[in-house]
Amino acid sequence: MELRRPTLDLLPGYSAALAAGWSADTVRGAEAAQEELEAIRRAPGAFVDSLDDREGRGAPVALPDGSRVARLPGFRLWMWDGEFCGVIGLRWQRGTAELPPHCLGHIGYAVVPWKRRLGHATEALRQMLPQARAVGLPCVEITTDPDNLGSRRVIEANGGVLVERFTKPTQFGSRPGLRYRITLG
Repeated sequence: MELRRPTLDLLPGYSAALAAGWSADTVRGAEAAQEELEAIRRAPGAFVDSLDDREGRGAPVALPDGSRVARLPGFRLWMWDGEFCGVIGLRWQRGTAELPPHCLGHIGYAVVPWKRRLGHATEALRQMLPQARAVGLPCVEITTDPDNLGSRRVIEANGGVLVERFTKPTQFGSRPGLRYRITLG
């Protein structure tokens, strides 16, 4: 499995996953998938370009409660094993490792259901960590739900240490969460 920069020639695999009911947005799910499919239909090139926004100049981000917040600098890469497997993204604030309260972590990932349990998320996170270091982060924080044992294993396999159990902000339903930290050496 390798990480690939999203391109127009890889877009059909991503679109097919969205059309099959998968979404990289594990919180907003089908609503986010439909928004992305519409953006792809309107302007595929602009959609692909929007996935690499290291200046944070893109449109505001919709939170699960419908509120909108300014976009952080970041980018998404696609997991590829001969076909589309999933997404991993990195976001940050310039000059600090801190994130605003509405941003639950530096890195988020999602694997399509038919490619889970193959080690793709673990490998994608391993490959993303040097890129986080390259943008100047001394560490990354990643959050997951307490009952998501697969995600917990992915994070721990990459050196993640549980730093807190917390309650997610109201925009995310005030549900329990786990925050892990990976120090980038």
